[in-house]
Amino acid sequence: MNTVNTIVELRAAVARARADGKRIGFVPTMGNLHSGHVALVTRACERADFVVASIFVNPLQFGANEDLDSYPRTLVADQEKLQQAGCALLFAPTVSEMYPGGATLQTRVTVPELSQELCGASRPGHFEGVATVVSKLFNLVQPDLAVFGQKDYQQLAVIRAMVKDLNVPVQVIGEPTVRADDGLALSSRNGYLSASERTMAPALYRSLQAIAAALQGGERNVQALLAMHRKQIADNGLRVDYLEVRHADTLRAATEADHELVILVAAYLGSTRLIDNLRVTRGPVA
Repeated sequence: MNTVNTIVELRAAVARARADGKRIGFVPTMGNLHSGHVALVTRACERADFVVASIFVNPLQFGANEDLDSYPRTLVADQEKLQQAGCALLFAPTVSEMYPGGATLQTRVTVPELSQELCGASRPGHFEGVATVVSKLFNLVQPDLAVFGQKDYQQLAVIRAMVKDLNVPVQVIGEPTVRADDGLALSSRNGYLSASERTMAPALYRSLQAIAAALQGGERNVQALLAMHRKQIADNGLRVDYLEVRHADTLRAATEADHELVILVAAYLGSTRLIDNLRVTRGPVA
């Protein structure tokens, strides 16, 4: 695996691969890689001949009081994981390489509606930062396909909408969430949890599973179901940011007519913000 730090080097390496007739896959990350990221690269390698990964801690998607400065940078360990997974090229640019005019002067990409609720309400500007950097990376790599984790469900929906609306010729593939044995969704931010917090964190997934089972069983009083589980999550020591049932494709509030649903949750455990989701097909009325 080769590692490049500049746009010129990236474009030259990708051009050589494409000239050889190779199908290009892409996996954008912020580094501090875990098994979930490795699964994305593995999937890309199954679908493409030449896989590019990026590691870039994007300042545009961090709020003023978030963990930009403390976000783990683990390049050497990340390079080893990527190479073992079959990645051919790593693009690891600096902030000045990506935003030579400075982040404040950077042209932005905004996906309305999808970006404004759920995590977008709690983290204003976050999805604008995500859409902007992914759009830029797509233009730089020009991949045939790109793989993203379904753990960041709203992010995946934002990227799919951006690709559709801007006619970007990239196939976006969602990879199922990778979980620890106790059900906790793997995340780079899990490393912030103390030992005691780590034992509390799986309560999120347990509530998602219980809500999904109720919906599959025909439960129609969704708001009462959510209220019960907000309390249950809080009783397990987490502070709920949101717990919602939405239409699986549009992320609009679910109606009685919707059968394909997604349950989404965000909660704080100490200072760490955790997110998770679970898709479910609603069953007939019990």
